[in-house]
Amino acid sequence: MMAILCVSFSLQGGSFGGNRGLRPVPPEKGVFPLDHMHLCDLEKKEYLNCLKTSGHQSEKCRHLSKKYLQCRMEKNLMAKQDMAELGFGNLSQPSLSGDKLEQV
Repeated sequence: MMAILCVSFSLQGGSFGGNRGLRPVPPEKGVFPLDHMHLCDLEKKEYLNCLKTSGHQSEKCRHLSKKYLQCRMEKNLMAKQDMAELGFGNLSQPSLSGDKLEQV
């Protein structure tokens, strides 16, 4: 039975060889150019700082996550997409106290 598995594995390209001869197809989402020019560094740093100060509670930093994604779209670092499709449909600006987000 072990020999059968090895033969089957080698026919598919093996675990390290990949699919030789087949053209890779990128995923629809999740892959976008890196920000080599640091066009959205300020937004990224604001978001990461918020995560640190909030004890990594991302819901408290959603407004900054939205700002970061908007920057990436404006600078053509990711495809333009409606923010509602990215989970920001009901997000408003944070309250003045800074500890809760007001959602409509």
